[in-house]
Amino acid sequence: MADVVVLGAGVSGHTAALHLSRLLPSGNTITVVSPNSQWNWIPSNIWVGVGKMSKKQVVFPLAPVYKKKGVRFLQAKATAIRPVGDEESDRPGVDIEYTLPGKEGQTERIRYDYLINATGPQLKFGATPGLGPDGGNTVSVCTADHAIEASHSLKVAIERLKGGEKLTLVVGMGHGTCTCEGAAFEYVFNVDHELREAGVRDNARLVYLTNEAQLGDFGVDGMVFEERGFQTTSELWTGSLFRERGVEAILGAHVSRVEPGVVHYETLDGNHHTLEFDFGMLLPPFGGVALKAFDREGGEITDQLFAPSGFMKVDADYTPKPYEEWTAADWPKTYQAVGYDNIWAVGIAFAPPHQISRPRKSANGTVIAPSPPRTGMPSGVMGKTAAMSIADRIKKGPSAKNHDASMAAMGAACVASVGQGLTTGSAAAMTMLPVVPDYQKFPTGRDLADTRGEVGLAGHWVKLMLHYLFIYKAKALPLWQLIPE
Repeated sequence: MADVVVLGAGVSGHTAALHLSRLLPSGNTITVVSPNSQWNWIPSNIWVGVGKMSKKQVVFPLAPVYKKKGVRFLQAKATAIRPVGDEESDRPGVDIEYTLPGKEGQTERIRYDYLINATGPQLKFGATPGLGPDGGNTVSVCTADHAIEASHSLKVAIERLKGGEKLTLVVGMGHGTCTCEGAAFEYVFNVDHELREAGVRDNARLVYLTNEAQLGDFGVDGMVFEERGFQTTSELWTGSLFRERGVEAILGAHVSRVEPGVVHYETLDGNHHTLEFDFGMLLPPFGGVALKAFDREGGEITDQLFAPSGFMKVDADYTPKPYEEWTAADWPKTYQAVGYDNIWAVGIAFAPPHQISRPRKSANGTVIAPSPPRTGMPSGVMGKTAAMSIADRIKKGPSAKNHDASMAAMGAACVASVGQGLTTGSAAAMTMLPVVPDYQKFPTGRDLADTRGEVGLAGHWVKLMLHYLFIYKAKALPLWQLIPE
């Protein structure tokens, strides 16, 4: 019998826990450690952020789901990993600090035989002075509560526009190393939609501020689409949407600080600029959560398990190499931690070997380049893959082969939808295979048969369907396992 501990209950960790609950024989234990009491379908925070959905529609409590599936749930945050045990026991352990009201601040060490690190990102608003909703000067859609605040701020701006004021609204990335450009892309067009619905679009200047060097990069080095034998790039495809909707784009930008009503940013040419704004939604960069690691005697070994970013090192090639030497083989396949055959890191928690987009610095040496996206579908696939590897290890023995889920072989879909009705919405839908381009296998880096971009109502229906399907799946309702990650 084995004890499996999952750190984090987001898309990746929750998926892993649910699959473990159906794959493991009785007698084995599954423990989920998460500081949050609720599960949040983060892609739909975009709709919350413009008032089209309520918080209640995108979150639900975790405890009842885990109770139903026989999973132990601890509302706490992990603070340290002891992968070889300690002076009291040879069994590995995790130090946790409770966030549950009534036990808040209490600590405990729990033991494990297998560990999945799915802790997700630390939202590093502090990397840019003045960024963020908590004491900063911008709003966010990273959490459901952030999105509610963003919706309120947007409504205030719309009322001012209705009063005849001319306003500037800025949406995008709040740092040169941000990821999740797709979320900012989707939100800016939802804001555009709300302004048009309110009849105030002509009074608004809408700006998309991004660290991407070209539109359509999305942190994946862009895409090539083929339609009826004609090839076009995601840069041209995305640019046409911006022109059609009258959204201005500021590219290759690193936000250095945000003062009330003023964004200060540097561009790739090394010049420094300011942008006055009345409403601003800028996403933060991500880092690993504050986890440390210790050996048996209590000596710190954090740098052995984690990269400087705070993300856990796995079976990737972390050898520094120039962009021209990057290959699909650099990317991890099993997500097993370096040096430990009973630890996995999945979703945002694993350390990428390098960016996917071409690395760039400004003329002043400032890094201005998107970090690799690892959210949504890829996170769910990784969580399931780690669960299957652990289940095989427990049922078949330690020699069982790990399952693979390389982002260099995995496809993904991004549906950027605006509006929320069945007849009034629209979407820019993109699919790619693989996520990490493989130029040795495909001339354009990706399979043109499965890398496509389309705009229309059908994509919007898909986005609505996915919202309800994935919440159904996350609640572990009947036949949930038949819904793909």
